Amino acid sequence: MGFWDTITDLVEAATPWTTADAEAPADQPEETSTETPKEEATETKPEAKEAEPEEAAEEEEEEEEEEEEEPVDPKETLEEECRNSKQCAPAKHHFDECVERVTKAEADSDNKEDCVEEFFHLAHCATQCAAPKLWSVLK
Repeated sequence: MGFWDTITDLVEAATPWTTADAEAPADQPEETSTETPKEEATETKPEAKEAEPEEAAEEEEEEEEEEEEEPVDPKETLEEECRNSKQCAPAKHHFDECVERVTKAEADSDNKEDCVEEFFHLAHCATQCAAPKLWSVLK
């Protein structure tokens, strides 16, 4: 084990974001209408009656979570404004042309071209434009 392997192991051990551990979302049936017939709502099985208090508590928690609004990231909004600004117009123009060209080429034949370089130029321009504005917004 070399010196760089040791450094790499230390960095991996110190960064908790290298692995993502998440639970799978609960399967929720999609409701096709907002109204449910009264007959269906009143019919319950004996087994379901025992689980109702737990389900009601879970539903209340889910409603509370839904009511909490996610804070909007000011960086994303500032970068979006900058992407559409005059300052980044050349980079956006090149990216849009590339996307159009690649889309047409994919429909016609097997083309290996992508717009990664153009995308990164646009992203860099938007980041450079938004950075000074971002500091005034952050608290």
